[in-house]
Amino acid sequence: MNKVITYIKRNKIKSATIAVLLIVYYFCLPRQLFKDPTATVITSKNNELLGAQIAKDGQWRFPHNDSIPEKFKTCIIQFEDEYFYKHPGFNPVSIFKALREKLKSDGIKRGGSTLTQQVIRLSRKGKNRTYFEKVIEIILATRLEFRASKDHILSYYSSNAPFGGNVVGLDAASWRYFNINANELSWAESATLAVLPNAPSLIYPGKNQERLLEKRNRLLKKLLENEVIDSLTYKLSIVEGLPQKPHPLPRVAPHLLQKVAQNYSGERIQTTIDTRLQQQVNRIIKTHYNQLSQNKIYNAAVLVLDVKTRQVMAYVGNSPTDKAHQKDVDVIDKPRSTGSILKPFLYTAMLDAGDMLPNTLVADVPTQFGSYNPENYNKTYDGAVPASRALSRSLNVPSVRMLQKFGLDRFHHYLKTLQLKDLKYNANHYGLSLILGGAESNLWDLCKSYAALSSTLNHFSETSSEYYANEFCEPTFLASETIDFGKKTSGKTLFDAASIYLTYESLKEVNRPEGDESWEFFDGSKQIAWKTGTSFGFRDAWAIGTTKDYVVGVWVGNADGEGRPGLVGVQAAAPILFDVFDVLPNSEWFAKPFDEMQEVSICKKSGHRASPNCDDTEDKFIQLSGLKTKPCPYHVLVHLDKTETYQVNSSCEDLNNITHKSWFTLPPLMAYYYKTNNPFYKPLPKFRNDCLGESTITMEFIYPKENNTIFLPKDFDGTTNDLVLKIAHSKPESKLFWYVDDTYIGSTKDIHELAIIPKEGKHIITVVDEFGNEAKRYFTISN
Repeated sequence: MNKVITYIKRNKIKSATIAVLLIVYYFCLPRQLFKDPTATVITSKNNELLGAQIAKDGQWRFPHNDSIPEKFKTCIIQFEDEYFYKHPGFNPVSIFKALREKLKSDGIKRGGSTLTQQVIRLSRKGKNRTYFEKVIEIILATRLEFRASKDHILSYYSSNAPFGGNVVGLDAASWRYFNINANELSWAESATLAVLPNAPSLIYPGKNQERLLEKRNRLLKKLLENEVIDSLTYKLSIVEGLPQKPHPLPRVAPHLLQKVAQNYSGERIQTTIDTRLQQQVNRIIKTHYNQLSQNKIYNAAVLVLDVKTRQVMAYVGNSPTDKAHQKDVDVIDKPRSTGSILKPFLYTAMLDAGDMLPNTLVADVPTQFGSYNPENYNKTYDGAVPASRALSRSLNVPSVRMLQKFGLDRFHHYLKTLQLKDLKYNANHYGLSLILGGAESNLWDLCKSYAALSSTLNHFSETSSEYYANEFCEPTFLASETIDFGKKTSGKTLFDAASIYLTYESLKEVNRPEGDESWEFFDGSKQIAWKTGTSFGFRDAWAIGTTKDYVVGVWVGNADGEGRPGLVGVQAAAPILFDVFDVLPNSEWFAKPFDEMQEVSICKKSGHRASPNCDDTEDKFIQLSGLKTKPCPYHVLVHLDKTETYQVNSSCEDLNNITHKSWFTLPPLMAYYYKTNNPFYKPLPKFRNDCLGESTITMEFIYPKENNTIFLPKDFDGTTNDLVLKIAHSKPESKLFWYVDDTYIGSTKDIHELAIIPKEGKHIITVVDEFGNEAKRYFTISN
């Protein structure tokens, strides 16, 4: 009975011991074999290498790759472990032979490790090569064979084997030594890399070339003998040279690599970049940089987006400048003054709100809002200009007046909806300068916003009546991400499609940069809606353009904010924009969104809906919200004598002799500047002297502006320059009487300009015409 009990106990102990050993064996292999830091690697949408950032430990070690090229797989097995697919993780025959030779000599003559054992050894770096460690390796190798497939074990080896210097893994080695992808290696190149891990500290490119060549050719000979390669391949392979020194890794998109590394450090990331396009844009930027740097303009950035997928196709974060000019700074996401690049959004917003029509006349006259005095780039005024032309010519004064009319807070709300993240302050912080560069934004957000408008127009045209809720989504440079435009919705997300289309029609008319003036006369030329911008002080030059399929954004300037003469959008950024569009495929122009448009009669001269008094009209499609705009206010019905020389009425002319005629007339200040650019503009004829009840007489100051502070400079001889007072009168032939601080100083007729030299301090000008009408203006003379 005791023997039985003892037997049972012994069996239980054995079972428990076996169970413990099995558990220990099961858990003896770490879940993660390799914990070394890896390089950050980015590839194109076709998996071509764009660049890599070295691992944190200074090694060129690419992230683990399960894929192993067949040529390298064959070479490494033939060289290191012929029975790899047959043994359980260790090869008893090889171990016995290695041990026998070890006992016969003092040194190691041959190794007995399988590839599986070498994987274990690589994962347990720093361990002494003792018999005890060898036993542990064998145990762990057999455990690895249970856990992973043979090909997976091979991938462990190829991803972590040392290849000399600071090069680890096949992927890094193929680029560093042969400047190609591992899948493109020849038999000779594969054999070279297969023999390197055997003694990477002794034999690698540039060191012990004869021994490396001997080992490679010996392996190639073995491949021939085993009928892996034929004799011709062998002969061609052995004459191939060896790499002499490591190649630099590709730097096709260095700033995108930098951006990816912020969130995906140590990973292999497939991006949406089109390699060919990226390389073309790199060359374009380099060419223009060589020219711009002559003017001490050192930085530029380009972003290309696919409108339909919202994927980044090309990403150039900076020009190929030097370290002194911040070559490593990624300008694409850095806030810069916007210049005029926001004007299309204001134009679209006003169309969308029904505040104007595309060609509505906007005042372009000297303007002052408190202490803010906007000026056009060319320092001149048109008097009145169609809103579309004010946009295409990027006139500042009409834009500020449009913003003031539309409402600063209202426009600020629209910009916040566009998710411009650098717009951090409230509307009053920016003031009316918001439309001229008073705010900051970045190339990423601006391109995203233009792409959202183009996508809105595309989607509306495709569905004929529906919008998508998530048009203003973030673009992506990750191939694994798919943009979700949200659900279809019957209501607009921000702007209606018709307003966007009409804005793009205006932007299509923007004059192209020098050397591209005759573009519109060539068949098949690309129709592009585009806008430039220049910040105050010539610090930032912008150009953003869009077609149905692509958005291209360009910024040019100096990263340190230094301004330069000639650093303007149309000269510095626009040529780059069109060079990039030249390498992109042609796009059809946007389809007209008829569902949101209606054809109405438009006054040709004023751009308003035609009134009964408009004599020159045309039928045009306008946005539906434009139906609530007022009819033309500039055409009036006048009554003339038979010669059409004078205005008359029933008090001085028989009704049968009165001619009724439509007349285009502008307010005096607008007319004063308008007629200088429009020689066919005719002011209203005077009333005949014998007529009663003349029309209302108006006059407006041209200079000085209200509450201006004026400094009068001196000539070289010390004489103070005159202050020239100017006023516009609806009847220029009238006589005007001028007073300064209630003191009469003179009169004018026909040309109403008067020169004075007032004393320092505050003054008031009073002008009275011969009919008793009066105008006043306050100003200050500063010392």
